[in-house]
Amino acid sequence: MKLTVSMQVTLDGVAQANGGNNEEMDPGFTRGGWALPLNDGEAVQYILDTWQRPDAFLLGRKTYGLFETFWGARSDDGGFGTAISSKPKYLVSTTVTDPTWAQTTVISGDVAARVRELKAQPGGELLVVGSAALARWLLQNQLVDELNLVQFPVIVGEGKRFLPQNGLDFGLKLLDSTVFSTGIVALTYRVGDRPEYA
Repeated sequence: MKLTVSMQVTLDGVAQANGGNNEEMDPGFTRGGWALPLNDGEAVQYILDTWQRPDAFLLGRKTYGLFETFWGARSDDGGFGTAISSKPKYLVSTTVTDPTWAQTTVISGDVAARVRELKAQPGGELLVVGSAALARWLLQNQLVDELNLVQFPVIVGEGKRFLPQNGLDFGLKLLDSTVFSTGIVALTYRVGDRPEYA
């Protein structure tokens, strides 16, 4: 099974609070909601298509909690709620033991080994959406096959960034790119070995 990370980011790499400020999750961050003014119908459809494509989702605890509250309550909306609620969800958490959202399996302990087991299943796609901390960890543990970055034409100047300042280096191969009328750019890369340096 292919593991894809799909992340909405600003030009300066911020992945935090794209849909709005949530003081419980992001105390002190006041620049959330940077994606909402720019989302056009084509970009939203592109992101929805990405959510409808996988066989299962892999989520971190914070994103899972937000998504369960918001999208779980909209499980029959024919859109994002249906896309994620209708599929198996793997939750990486050491604190949640009895999830209430249907089709959820908790992964704890040796997370890397469990993710490798999921990836070893034939065919299909395991999709990480949101969950920036988990996505960074998966990338640094060399478990990511593809990156799908939806980059918004805004610089927010602060906030948690998707990629760490220091970490492993990777060569990427561009598989697909789409530019939307609002300036949003969708880029899909295959994650490869180390890049070559001059």
